[in-house]
Amino acid sequence: MTLKVYLSGEIHTDWRERIVEGAKGLDVSFDGPVTDHAASDDCGVAILGAEPNKFWHDHKGAQVNAIRTRKGLADADVVVVRFGDKYKQWNAAFDAGYAAALGKSLIVLHGPDHQHALKEVDAAALAVAEDPLQVVDILRYVLTGALPAG
Repeated sequence: MTLKVYLSGEIHTDWRERIVEGAKGLDVSFDGPVTDHAASDDCGVAILGAEPNKFWHDHKGAQVNAIRTRKGLADADVVVVRFGDKYKQWNAAFDAGYAAALGKSLIVLHGPDHQHALKEVDAAALAVAEDPLQVVDILRYVLTGALPAG
């Protein structure tokens, strides 16, 4: 069984790379949003034309990015949403809710400091992990039935 995993959420740490590296050898394919912050912010105006008003600048970018996000979430078997320590990550919360509404297997990844703020998101998840390697262990277990060593 091949698992299609969509990695959503914060883009300022190496959590995606840690999961992809840890899952080598497993029958998993990964997808996710554009993680180049500048490209993601400016894609709408770069493709569709400049906007003097910042609201419409951001709006165009959000709409263009939503094409990729909707496709990735719809095609995924498992959606992992990471909430980092910095910034308000409303887009990550939106992706988690969208994935839950689609009936996707949702894994939420965040530290204990976000436990209270994300209690409703956590309640919709099938697993709440604190470390990217726990996500790898979940994927390994789902695919092989093997528990982590140790």
